[in-house]
Amino acid sequence: MPDTDSPGNGKSLLITGCSSGIGYDAAHGMRKRGWRVFATCRMEADCERLRKEGFESYQLDYDDESSIAAAVDETLRRTGGKLDALFNNGAYASPGAVEDLPRDALRAIFETNLFGYHDLTRRVIPIMRAQGFGRIVNNSSVLGFSALRMRGAYVSTKHALNGLTDALRLELQGTGIKVVIIEPGPITSRIRENSRRHFERWIDWENSAWTEAYRRALRPRLYDPDSSPDKFELPASAVTAKLVKALESPSPKPRYYVTTPTYVIGFMKRILPTGAQDRILLKI
Repeated sequence: MPDTDSPGNGKSLLITGCSSGIGYDAAHGMRKRGWRVFATCRMEADCERLRKEGFESYQLDYDDESSIAAAVDETLRRTGGKLDALFNNGAYASPGAVEDLPRDALRAIFETNLFGYHDLTRRVIPIMRAQGFGRIVNNSSVLGFSALRMRGAYVSTKHALNGLTDALRLELQGTGIKVVIIEPGPITSRIRENSRRHFERWIDWENSAWTEAYRRALRPRLYDPDSSPDKFELPASAVTAKLVKALESPSPKPRYYVTTPTYVIGFMKRILPTGAQDRILLKI
C-alpha cells in the first residue's frame, strides 16, 4: 500500500500506451508518488511484462471498442466503481507527404490517435460526474498546434485532439472534472521505430513526387535514427514531471508544454505572421 503521506495517496489512475516510452515512465513515476496505477497496453505480452513489474495491467486497444469497454469495466471492478484520473497517451505516427497518404491511412491513424481517446474518455466521464471530481489528461504534441513536412497524418490527429480537448474542458467547467493537455516536443521513445510499418504499408515512396526527399531525409530518419538525432530531445520523465502537475495541482493549467522546441514554437505562433513561421518551419 502507498504511504499515507505520498502525494497520490492511493488515488486511481488509468494510463494507456504503457509498453514503452512516455506511458511506461508515467506508470512508474506516478506509482512512486503513491498513485494506484492501472497500466494498460495494446498487446498482452507487454501487459504480462508489466504485471511482473508489480503493476495492475491489462489490455486496452484504442482501435477496438470492445477492448476499451472491457478495460474500463475491469478498472471499475478493481476500484469499486471509482476512477480519479485518466491519462490518454497511446498514439503512433504515419509518416509521409500529405499527397501520398491514402484515405485509409488517415482513417487508421484517426481511429487510434483520436477516436480511441474519445471513446475511452466518454466512458469515464459519467463515473467522474457521479463522484464529483476527476482529471482527464490528454497527451498531445507540439504538432498539435504547429506542423512539419512529412508528418501530416500525425499533425492532423493532434490538431483535432487539441480542439476536442479544449471543447471538453469548456463543457466540463463546474463539474469538478479538470481537463488538461500535455504538449511534448521531441521525447525519447520508439515512435520512429514503430512508424516504419505504417510508412511501409501506406507510402509508395518510389513512385512519388517526393521520392528524393524520402531517399535523402525521411528514410534515413526512420531507419537510421542516429543520422538525424532530434535536437533538444528529453527523456520521457520530462513528460511525467508535467503529468504530476496536471494530476496533483489543485488548479492545473489547461496545457503544459514540454521541451524547448514546444516553448519556442508556441512563442513563435503568437508573435509571427504565418509566412514567417513557414519560412522557419521549412528549415526543420
